[in-house]
Amino acid sequence: MKKDIIKLGLKENWKQFTILVIINAFVGAMVGMERSIFPKFAEVEFGMASKTAILSFIVAFGVTKAITNYFTGKLANRFGRKNLLLFGWFLAIPVPFILIYANSWNWVIFANILLGISQGLTWSSTVVMKIDLVGEKDRGFAMGLNEFAGYFAVGVVAFLTGIIAEKYGVTPYPFYLGIGISIVGFLLTLLFVKDTRHFVHIEAISSVVNPEKLNNVFIQTTFKNKTLSAVTQAGLVNNLNDGMIWGLLPIILFTMHYNTANIGIITAIYPTVWGIGQLFTGKMSDIYSKKAMLFWGMLVQGIAIIAIPFCSVFYQLALVSGLLGFGTALVYPTFLSTIAGATNPFQRAESIGVFRLWRDLGYAIGAIISGITADVFGIEYAIYLIGILTIISSIIIKVRMPNDTKKSIDCIEVETVKELIGNNMIFQIIDVRSKEEFDNYHIEDAIHIPLDALKENSVLLNRKNHYVTACGKGGGRSIDGAKLFSDLGYKANWLCGGTNEWMDVK
Repeated sequence: MKKDIIKLGLKENWKQFTILVIINAFVGAMVGMERSIFPKFAEVEFGMASKTAILSFIVAFGVTKAITNYFTGKLANRFGRKNLLLFGWFLAIPVPFILIYANSWNWVIFANILLGISQGLTWSSTVVMKIDLVGEKDRGFAMGLNEFAGYFAVGVVAFLTGIIAEKYGVTPYPFYLGIGISIVGFLLTLLFVKDTRHFVHIEAISSVVNPEKLNNVFIQTTFKNKTLSAVTQAGLVNNLNDGMIWGLLPIILFTMHYNTANIGIITAIYPTVWGIGQLFTGKMSDIYSKKAMLFWGMLVQGIAIIAIPFCSVFYQLALVSGLLGFGTALVYPTFLSTIAGATNPFQRAESIGVFRLWRDLGYAIGAIISGITADVFGIEYAIYLIGILTIISSIIIKVRMPNDTKKSIDCIEVETVKELIGNNMIFQIIDVRSKEEFDNYHIEDAIHIPLDALKENSVLLNRKNHYVTACGKGGGRSIDGAKLFSDLGYKANWLCGGTNEWMDVK
């Protein structure tokens, strides 16, 4: 894709976006392969009785996926999104074969380590690539479509493997689905996906405002930035309760003497509602308060989890599963769109990687906490504990997260502007210095409008263009000019280093 025809937007990039949605459905399907059958697979094939031991596969999956998420974000700009996505699919191909032929639980753990690395590479890459393509306007909707595809596929394949396991046994037939899914995912990526790194430069100058760069992405995302850290803790708790549901809900249903098919239906309702709901909640996060959606989503999850021990009838459990899916649908695309909106485009991939590191560590933490609590005190107490932690998380969102994220006008580097001019990008440099300074020296083709005359002359400018304000050394007047442009509704940045750096004036 040539730089001179690059345009941000869902409509403008719908073909590539659609391919990535389909690929993420295959990514989610790989997790769905294990979702409803694994506790029974552990007990029947390997005689695993301890809840902590059974949930060890989720710990292996969660830790490796979390760490891989972080490094995928760190390395996305260096190696390219497509290369990381392709490598993730390459690692997924052996997983179903290992599960089919595993003769000890250690091989199962190894398969889930591979699956965790694969999921970290593939899911993180598709998230970042979709955000790259669409720009600011449809970011939440894009994340809704992405997460819908992934988690709807989780639900569908969880249902299918439950049916297959009921009819043919827990192995090997359910894992045949995984063989086909991984091979098709690899081929789709190899043949049809294009890298999206170059879209980041376009967004950096096309946005009206960009958040300031973080001095330490990991620390700010995890602890210091109120918006980023509030979202990050909620993401961790969300997957903490998901790890518990993944591991313990099938066990609970199994002890209630539900057959594998009905277990598959109940466990599939949760990710299916989660997936379909994101078609709507993703777009909602572009329009309504992200803070409110995160608060209510976590609160609904916590209430639904605490209700589980009070249910035994099929329709009650199905309803609770649906409520849990609805609460998760409210928060999941909102997590990503909030992180993306609160970070500078050039740091977005890394910040999303940090968020996904902590979020997916929730799988491991949830499995460990719920497994140990279930073994020591009983499954009901494990469920109560996770439900209470989820409600506490909603309160943290309410108290810590600001109502809106304040943004500042970002500067744009001289070399970036020159590169974009060379690639025929449509924008204009506005020199805001005095007439004497401008006449002394100025950037070629720059328009001279002194700062004190900028507002009255702005009506003569084309609102479709992007403007870069310049003064002598950069900062000061150029920042004020860019802010004025932004307040008037124009797309604007200020030039880092100013006219002096452009012209190498000492």
